[in-house]
Amino acid sequence: MAGAACQEVRSTCPYCGTGCGVLLRPDGAGGLAVRGDPDHPANRGRLCSKGLALGETLGLEGRLLAPQVNGQQTDWDSALDLVAARFRQAVEQHGPDSVGFYLSGQMLTEDYYVANKLMKGFLGSANIDTNSRLCMASTVAGHKRAFGTDTVPGTYEDLDEADLIVLVGSNLAWCHPVLHQRILAAREARGTRLVVIDPRRTASCDQADMHLKLRAGSDVALFNRLLAALHEGGALDAEYLRHVNGLGEALDAAFAADAAVTGLESSEIAAFCELWMRTDKVVTIFSQGVNQSTSGTDKVNAILNCHLASGRIGKPGCGPFSVTGQPNAMGGREVGGLANMLACHMDLENSGHRAAVQEFWDAPAMPERAGLKAVDLFRAAGDGRLKALWIIHTNPAVTMPEADAVAAAIKTCEFTVVSDITAATDTARLADVLLPAAGWAEKDGTVTNSDRTISRQRAALPPPGEARADWDILADAGRRMGWGAAFDYQSPAQIFREHAALSGLAGSFGLDFDISGLSGLSDSDYEGLRPVRWPVSRSRQGGRFFADGQFFHPDGKARMLPVRCRPPAASQDRQYPFRLNTGRIRDQWHTMTRTGKAPRLSAHLAEPFADIHPEDARRLGVQPADLLRLSSPHGQAILRARITADVQPGDLFVPIHWTGETAPSARIDTLVAAAVDPVSGQPESKAAVVAAERWQAAWYGFAVSRRPMAPRTDYWAMTRTKTGYRAELAGSPPLGDAEAAARTLFAMPDAELQMMTDSSRGITRLALCRDGRVQAALFTAPEPVAVSRDYLAGLPGTCASGILTGVPAADQPDPGPLVCACFNVGASSILQAIETGGLLSVADVGAALQAGTNCGSCRSDIAALLARAAVPHAAE
Repeated sequence: MAGAACQEVRSTCPYCGTGCGVLLRPDGAGGLAVRGDPDHPANRGRLCSKGLALGETLGLEGRLLAPQVNGQQTDWDSALDLVAARFRQAVEQHGPDSVGFYLSGQMLTEDYYVANKLMKGFLGSANIDTNSRLCMASTVAGHKRAFGTDTVPGTYEDLDEADLIVLVGSNLAWCHPVLHQRILAAREARGTRLVVIDPRRTASCDQADMHLKLRAGSDVALFNRLLAALHEGGALDAEYLRHVNGLGEALDAAFAADAAVTGLESSEIAAFCELWMRTDKVVTIFSQGVNQSTSGTDKVNAILNCHLASGRIGKPGCGPFSVTGQPNAMGGREVGGLANMLACHMDLENSGHRAAVQEFWDAPAMPERAGLKAVDLFRAAGDGRLKALWIIHTNPAVTMPEADAVAAAIKTCEFTVVSDITAATDTARLADVLLPAAGWAEKDGTVTNSDRTISRQRAALPPPGEARADWDILADAGRRMGWGAAFDYQSPAQIFREHAALSGLAGSFGLDFDISGLSGLSDSDYEGLRPVRWPVSRSRQGGRFFADGQFFHPDGKARMLPVRCRPPAASQDRQYPFRLNTGRIRDQWHTMTRTGKAPRLSAHLAEPFADIHPEDARRLGVQPADLLRLSSPHGQAILRARITADVQPGDLFVPIHWTGETAPSARIDTLVAAAVDPVSGQPESKAAVVAAERWQAAWYGFAVSRRPMAPRTDYWAMTRTKTGYRAELAGSPPLGDAEAAARTLFAMPDAELQMMTDSSRGITRLALCRDGRVQAALFTAPEPVAVSRDYLAGLPGTCASGILTGVPAADQPDPGPLVCACFNVGASSILQAIETGGLLSVADVGAALQAGTNCGSCRSDIAALLARAAVPHAAE
């Protein structure tokens, strides 16, 4: 056992689509040491704060360890017999389209493959969609319209070789930090220029040469102006355009566009166009700010038009580049995991493709038309058209637009199955059947990252309890439904070989996705598979696409599309005057079922918030630390106000991560309308309309505890700390008896009490202790509580006699709010080092404290602290 504990396992990080390689060292007691794999081409040993903290996210707390039916534990045979019977019954009585699967980019390719085969080939419906619909469906649609297939043209090496990189709707510094560091390295080595196009200022802007703060939803107008400028400046590539159709129509639309709708100065637009035109090697990186829109597909094609027209595609340092938000969003696309796709980039509505796949699978039934995409899938669950629904590794009751309606639909559906690692999610609580699935570090299979690199994800730990791999659960269900031979899988290697062999059919149709060169891998070859970029076939090995002008439309040419700027679906008015933008924060992932377990990842931004411009805050009477109530036609939310000029007047920014488990009033997708792009079906998550007002609570509180709390207030947000938990609280009815409320909150009716009350100021501070050690503490006031939160969060379990002061004694260190999650460096430590060490730059701080020297996503915060520290000196 000691020898096994020392052996490192090569695997892949389970977070964003960068696809970083990791080395995992089991400690023999259920834990892992994690470091970046220096040999993986995606990250070359680097990891972001989330990747570095992966070892802290393990453990059995909250894990689903056995199947449950109607809340009661049962065995696998009983659970899967019920699942199989209910799905078969629904199909027999109501037809194939009465059932549906909703999947996730957390699934491995082998899992996805089995799910897609079961639904499309054997249950006979295309009602299988994935949460990737929420993040990159518009890119898929834009690629197919332009290229004929869903092909990412370039590679990560293009970031190293580009002379200009344009980030569109992508806060790469926080959402894909390892790629951002790669860009900054190229900037230092070769002077690469960086432009950020985003309605708000983000960490990605800090080292940019230009930030174009355009109006939400106006990207098409900007890129249409660029296309027109390329024509006016003689920068079109006439030779390359021999391989492209649609130039004339695209130019007509571009010249008819009004760039003024972007809200940018004409000089800013001209400077951007000039920089783009005079730079040969240009990479345009785009992400959710482009995709999550009712005109997302047109935005994608507006970008692709510029690269096609100028020939800046498929060559080293050139091309449009979609970065994906999930670890295996690409793998799901490759197996046909979306409702409008067939396996291996074949087309569901192409009879030849459909017949070939049906014959390959020996499938009894294949759908002839696209199935229900995510929004419509849950609408069908709510109105009774869907009789059986299986949700795997995702939390749509929080993440889907109109989330309250989606939660109601899941609850209403006659039969809902959820496969997950935990029962403690908003979605899992609504299921009829819960199936315990293996999690990251317990899974074995492959994932594909944003630049088409297939990597192995290997198990370093055994699944706990009765948890099983997703492919195994799905295959077992398929066998119980009566298709034994088709789902007689014994290993992920066997599934991968079948997937690779099927891709050979796609290759025979002249399509891009062909990994048939891997179809003969033995089990040992599969076990040892190193990262490899597709295609992998007799005729082609990896590399870039389209430098040769060969595309996948029937005539072999690309297509430029005439696209026109359309405003977001919802219009602002007096009732809903704000434009709501949603997104991620630096150290959290999706709905925090994993990252929420790592205390240092919750320390940077421990509470849900809404960024609001100072002008709007003044108009609403909002002060720093006040609470905001947001409302839309679909729901309400209460969040902490952060007053900042990073957002534009009339805009709000709110993170997506909080749930009913962590902050019920901050489930932000309850406010977002389920308006979708007409081509891709992707919802518009960046431009909802909301009203905002200051929410006046009767009391505010801050609490720390060794154990989870049970708040019952209008507003609460709870997060993990090194010593237990911390929570922000607020209520509209008066608190009443503070001691009784605290004993209920902490479930400690008999603990020793320390208490201090200032009735004139309405302040109460109390601590509950056992054997002289602090177990919990509550601080309340009629306004947001002013205490040293990070100091107090470390006191549960200690003998801190002065806890009721709320601040550390003069001789006690207070690191302050966490800034660098990679190296656990707080703001106070940085400010002290700046003052005592005479530090003048981010690099100086890194040399002194390591802060900012790993993933770099905290560098903007360090720069802000340097600026803050410099203010007194400037006044001297």
